[in-house]
Amino acid sequence: MNPHIVSSAAALFCGTLFGAGLTLSAMVNPEKVLNFLDVLGHWDPSLALVMGGAVAVTLVAFPLVLRRPRPWFGARFHLPQKSTLDARLLIGAAFFGVGWGLAGYCPGPALAALSFGRLEPLVFVLAMAVGSWIAGRVQQQQA
Repeated sequence: MNPHIVSSAAALFCGTLFGAGLTLSAMVNPEKVLNFLDVLGHWDPSLALVMGGAVAVTLVAFPLVLRRPRPWFGARFHLPQKSTLDARLLIGAAFFGVGWGLAGYCPGPALAALSFGRLEPLVFVLAMAVGSWIAGRVQQQQA
């Protein structure tokens, strides 16, 4: 069997599972996310359990996965090379946080929410794509 097809099928399965998990946990509901982020107002702590579960699985699984010489469906692991905080990272994290706090979406849940056919996640994803394109162009000009 063609390795590219197997790799693509694995990516499709994992993405679908991830989107289903985001939907089941209500991370695709911007009102629920905004209530989770509103710790001084109508705080809804239920998403902390979702995040805690994700962190727990990662803490256990990540070291196990990295014991392998390479991923199942790839030639090598693609891990960050930098281990320091710099202005670019901090500014990007700030934009991410502000966008999440304003819209109630972050990239994964926004992509999963597209399946509901609503306009709001579509606008978010389009704005995210334009922002990513602009960031790429700026990065090319700085290189």
